[in-house]
Amino acid sequence: MLRSLARTSEGFGLTSLAARLEELQVFMLADLAGVETKLDDLCATGSEPHLAKRAATHLLRQRGKRIRPVCVFLGARIGGAPIDESARELAVACELVHAATLLHDDVIDEGTERRGAPAARVVYGNSASILGGDYLLVEALDRVRKVGRPELLGSLLETLTRMVAAEATQLACRGVLEPSRERYLEIADGKTACLFRWALTAGAQLGHCSRDCEDALAELGTALGRAFQLIDDVLDLEGEPLETGKNLFADVQQGKLTWPVLVALEREPRILGVLEMVAKTGTLPPAELASFLDRVRATGATDETRRFARAEVERAKAALERLPECAARGALALVLDAAVGRRA
Repeated sequence: MLRSLARTSEGFGLTSLAARLEELQVFMLADLAGVETKLDDLCATGSEPHLAKRAATHLLRQRGKRIRPVCVFLGARIGGAPIDESARELAVACELVHAATLLHDDVIDEGTERRGAPAARVVYGNSASILGGDYLLVEALDRVRKVGRPELLGSLLETLTRMVAAEATQLACRGVLEPSRERYLEIADGKTACLFRWALTAGAQLGHCSRDCEDALAELGTALGRAFQLIDDVLDLEGEPLETGKNLFADVQQGKLTWPVLVALEREPRILGVLEMVAKTGTLPPAELASFLDRVRATGATDETRRFARAEVERAKAALERLPECAARGALALVLDAAVGRRA
């Protein structure tokens, strides 16, 4: 993830950010190597794996950004905890929860690509993809249980409850073309932000950090997760599929009111007709999708979404100021900058 962000930053002339990302890569290298080793061990086949594990490992082998494990480690360093076996297990658990949601989401959304490869549901079928997600959730919970901190297991269960509820709300609202900023934020906070929040606070709890520090990290995690989701929304409309690893306009064609589409609909109600056609048919010809994107851009909605994401990062940085001065705090500031500058 860090290497990819550094290359992207360099390509856009952001040499200062690229250099800082390279420094963060060195800072986190040993920690992330431990995560990769554990994930590789989980993917090791040995005897013939059952179908659920095959679907799960298919996704895990398509390496993601690993930003959630990074958050666990930085939370632990903020709390003064060593990056030991417990921290590594929490980091792996966080990545497994994220991967499980992707396996489930691809079934719900009928996704065909994930991380630049065919989705597990395409290779192994919908049922196997669901079971693969279940397998990873059980594995994640078991790893947290073995850390021996019941409060961390309890908070992860609460996080999973929020994630399921948010997914259910989003599913119920699919094709409901009534702009609601409050509903969008409820879904984004539940589906995306709460896992960032858990990653940072769980890491910090390993080091028995103060309540004020934990509260600041919780606020930072929520803002980071929102910013991450907002940029995802923009990339759905104007990202490069070879970089994002996902089909363009996927959210639009699934009838989701992402933030830029929501803002565009508020500013230009006439695009409702296009959205109604997508909701009815589930697709639009490429030329009409391109025309729709031009109309969304003309409202300033994608620019507004990026501004909102930057505002959330500034909110996160305000929370960052309440944390003790250390190398991990500087690294978190860099993660925040990278979250809004990414292209994938």
